[in-house]
Amino acid sequence: MTVETTPPSVARLPVEEAVSGRSPMSDAFRQLRKNRIAVVSGIFIIVLIFIAIFVDTALFAFFTGAETRPLIAPYHFAEVNFRYNNAPPLTTTDDGKFFLLGADYLGRDVLSRTLYGTRVSLAVAFVAATVSLIIGVVYGLISGYSSTRVDNIMMRFVDFLYGFPIIIFIILMQVYFKALSRRGGGEGIAGALIGIDNAMGGVFFLFIAIGLLNWLGMARIARGQTLSYKEKEFVEAAQAVGANDQRIVFRHLLPNILGPCIVYETLQIPAYIFLEAFLSFIGLGVNPPTASWGIMISETYQGMRVVPHSVFVPAAALVLTTLAFNFLGDGLRDAFDTRLRGE
Repeated sequence: MTVETTPPSVARLPVEEAVSGRSPMSDAFRQLRKNRIAVVSGIFIIVLIFIAIFVDTALFAFFTGAETRPLIAPYHFAEVNFRYNNAPPLTTTDDGKFFLLGADYLGRDVLSRTLYGTRVSLAVAFVAATVSLIIGVVYGLISGYSSTRVDNIMMRFVDFLYGFPIIIFIILMQVYFKALSRRGGGEGIAGALIGIDNAMGGVFFLFIAIGLLNWLGMARIARGQTLSYKEKEFVEAAQAVGANDQRIVFRHLLPNILGPCIVYETLQIPAYIFLEAFLSFIGLGVNPPTASWGIMISETYQGMRVVPHSVFVPAAALVLTTLAFNFLGDGLRDAFDTRLRGE
């Protein structure tokens, strides 16, 4: 009787070993797809990004030089109709305009201004997150990989900046920027910055104020990740073959620490959105009549009992957006952290 045996070289691998051949990134996204709340939140954020880009034809006008006009939004955010100020939802005007979500105290369409406000909130959030990620990761990498003396000096500087009340510092910066913008004119760099800020509706100085100090937490995260990885075998192997420090930092350490840093920054985005809304609420955000959820709430909250739609619509957009980023950030954290998956 002949017994057939399978050579060890072609033996069938167990399912667990076959699965382990997948990349960590594919495993993470497979885990993320199982989180329905995170997936729905991601779809909602993608829709918001689409609205922010195509709310009007500004993108096409930038390349073609044509006049900017509303695309997704029914009307321009600054278009007024004093005959229908504080109009309730589902109002149709004599000239055929339709206010689906009503009008504010100047007769401006609430829906259109809310859609335009999406662009401001997402622009501030993504620019602040990008600046924080770049500066914080580079600073943390250098600090964590450098000698103990350099690391101590760099982190004491971060601790010193942490001693400043960041929100007060940002408010003071915005007061200065606003005064500089109101004064107008100017020459050289100051005049160029004022021109850019006025062209962007007051968002440019907001980018500078919010992104200037919000990299401190990211620097600590990146430093901690660097300290944990720089003693690993793959770093020692790179040093053994003669790789220089720049190659080790940016080719070996950076790809390994970037995932946790991106997840952390995703969780910080709601804070940037709320900070922009707060600054606009107190009059230190975008320049009127630029639409922002914070400035919409600031202009109408005193009449909330009479015209609640003017407050509830931008407030609902603000809450839903921050919740979506929170849920997506939680989902990314669970997906990329193998310890939470029991691996």
